Amino acid sequence: MWFFRLPGVYAPQEDTAALLEALARERLPRGAAVLDVGTGSGVLAVEAARRRARVVAVDTSRRAVLTTRLNARLAGVRVRALRGELSAAGPEGPFDLVLANPPYVPAPDDARHRRGPRRAWAGGPDGRAVLDRLCEELPDLLRPGARVLIVHSAVSGPERTVRALEKGGLSAEVTSRRVVAFGPVMRGQAAWLRKRGLIGADEGREELVVVRGEYRA
Repeated sequence: MWFFRLPGVYAPQEDTAALLEALARERLPRGAAVLDVGTGSGVLAVEAARRRARVVAVDTSRRAVLTTRLNARLAGVRVRALRGELSAAGPEGPFDLVLANPPYVPAPDDARHRRGPRRAWAGGPDGRAVLDRLCEELPDLLRPGARVLIVHSAVSGPERTVRALEKGGLSAEVTSRRVVAFGPVMRGQAAWLRKRGLIGADEGREELVVVRGEYRA
């Protein structure tokens, strides 16, 4: 399906494709409550809604929220798109499944990355500024037995994501990996990443991982 995207909204890329594949492997009963965190253009939210889920999508970008609403309308499905952080979805929960493609690319932690298009990808000096907060807050939004699917780069420490989810009462593991050529964001950050020793001198590819968690409480 063709997706509309307003200027400045994060474009679906390999990380989105990885989450779509992970979503396809999940059993999703009709009416399941699904939350899409950092929805961007709403690709994942729309796909979950097409599977008859009740979908809530959140993003800090007004344009992303508008884009998601428009794409849901074009697809003929219902998605409740809200602007804000994860907490904005609290009154809509609890959820059976959470999909998350948070900002995870390591980047200098300065004011430039807290607004505009950069906020869709800039994850602080180690890439975990949003990831760690997400892992900490997620359990409060989950039903017992709920599942979580989080995608990010291996540069940002998948083992730390697993540990953080386990600390919150989930069983967690990396369930898929794919190696891809650097996209535009990673290419733009490559010099800084090399200076920090986060990638090799000649490295032009990264590994994307999907971490799956299941809430045991």
